[in-house]
Amino acid sequence: MSDKIKTGSDGENRAARHLEAKGYRVVARNYRHGRGEIDLIVQRDNWMIFVEVKTRSGTNFGEPEEAVSYGQACRIYNAAENYIFATNWRGHVRFDVVAITLGKGIDHFEDAITL
Repeated sequence: MSDKIKTGSDGENRAARHLEAKGYRVVARNYRHGRGEIDLIVQRDNWMIFVEVKTRSGTNFGEPEEAVSYGQACRIYNAAENYIFATNWRGHVRFDVVAITLGKGIDHFEDAITL
């Protein structure tokens, strides 16, 4: 496993634990549809939240939360739409980013991905 993949996987595990500690329930990990992937799908109350996790070892190339491109957001929305229809979800929907900078901590940005 490459260092980049390991860092990403470790970040997703940290993000899942962080969200669970805040009362969210992880319902899916690494959900794929077409070219899109959603790192974490969590639920709390009547909300389904699609979470993109960005993990970086430093901020030399910017903050991790700034790394969600327009194209990636489109692919996340497409995959989320498929998941919503496949599960017949009827509640609220939100798109969050969990940003992790190794050695600094975790930031959770609610409703952070929009088109």
